[in-house]
Amino acid sequence: MRFRHPDGSTVHLAYCTNVHPAETLDGVLAQLRDHCEPVRRRLGRDRIGIGLWLARAAAHTLTTDPASLRALRTELDRRGLEVVTLNGFPYEGFGADEVKYRVYQPDWTRPERLAHTTDLARLLAALLPEDVGEGSVSTLPLAWRTSFDARAAATARTALITLAARLDALEELTGRSIRIGLEPEPGCTVETVADAVTALTDVPRHRIGVCLDTCHLATSFEDPRTALDALTTAGITVPKAQLSAALHAEHPHLPEVRAALGTFAEPRFLHQTRTRTAAGLRGTDDLPEALATPEAGHAPGPGTGPGPGLPDATPWRAHFHVPLHAPPAPPLGSTLPVLQETLALLVGGPHPLTRHLEVETYTWQALPADRRPRTRARLAEGIAAELTLARDLLTDLGLKELP
Repeated sequence: MRFRHPDGSTVHLAYCTNVHPAETLDGVLAQLRDHCEPVRRRLGRDRIGIGLWLARAAAHTLTTDPASLRALRTELDRRGLEVVTLNGFPYEGFGADEVKYRVYQPDWTRPERLAHTTDLARLLAALLPEDVGEGSVSTLPLAWRTSFDARAAATARTALITLAARLDALEELTGRSIRIGLEPEPGCTVETVADAVTALTDVPRHRIGVCLDTCHLATSFEDPRTALDALTTAGITVPKAQLSAALHAEHPHLPEVRAALGTFAEPRFLHQTRTRTAAGLRGTDDLPEALATPEAGHAPGPGTGPGPGLPDATPWRAHFHVPLHAPPAPPLGSTLPVLQETLALLVGGPHPLTRHLEVETYTWQALPADRRPRTRARLAEGIAAELTLARDLLTDLGLKELP
């Protein structure tokens, strides 16, 4: 979906296909047929954007077989789909029964991550619509925090500098500009925007910026205006933003609230949980750890790993992407207001701070059993409802939807 900003530029809205597990090119083509096109039809649009997730196996096929790449481009066009952004965070296995910490491998200290991201950039340059000259790729925020020392940081920085040079060469060759966004996430080396500012020191910022995920921003209790002001001051761009909402519990000490939170504690993904206390931000790596009974005198810090729970005198937020249009029933809620505030700051001003927006609720099948879509049609209905909500927020900010 495309929107005209009051300054005359085009803002793109897509939804991320990592909600539909697929590791191979055949799986990706099935996604387009079984999920993406039905979403477009439900929206009644001739064209919608998708934030394509290409696992390593699918990307390898496309980079080594030009005919496959042409076939993918043809299939996108035939089904009324366009791609201006890729989700390069998960490398493989995102559809596994248990993802958890595996999603952070390989990290930016490993040559495989650089090679994969380079491939994604080259593929995106070939997949961009004819009238679009700029693409974006989101990627993991360097690494999970453990075992990441000064030497690892130097290795990751060198990889990003190498990537930027490759992207410069790609633009010279194709005329297409591809930019990369590190995606701050709780528990990672780059958890907050402040961490991103530090991590991107001496990295070419015309190519490497930040992918701002509004669920992650909210989970870490970051103030949207403060975060965006810090990026602007540092000269760091936002190649893309992911529109997502976290799980919010206003009164986590109440038994009924803890019971409701327990229904979201599932085995597939990590659901990092945070709370603000007088001593600062405290957190656990996963929701079951937060719900555990605290040991006397224990005050867990952000990402303490397995161990006793969180202080519960102040609100909790958990990294669980809940559907934008359907927040959890009381006594829980979502951080949709954080998304709305962030979106207004990103595109509600005289010029957009990003032109690539992506709805990224990948957790539909991880929701409590009574809230999961049971059929493809129900899933398509839910994704279309999220995109409709995002569209309405954009038009309320003065953007005009384009045909």
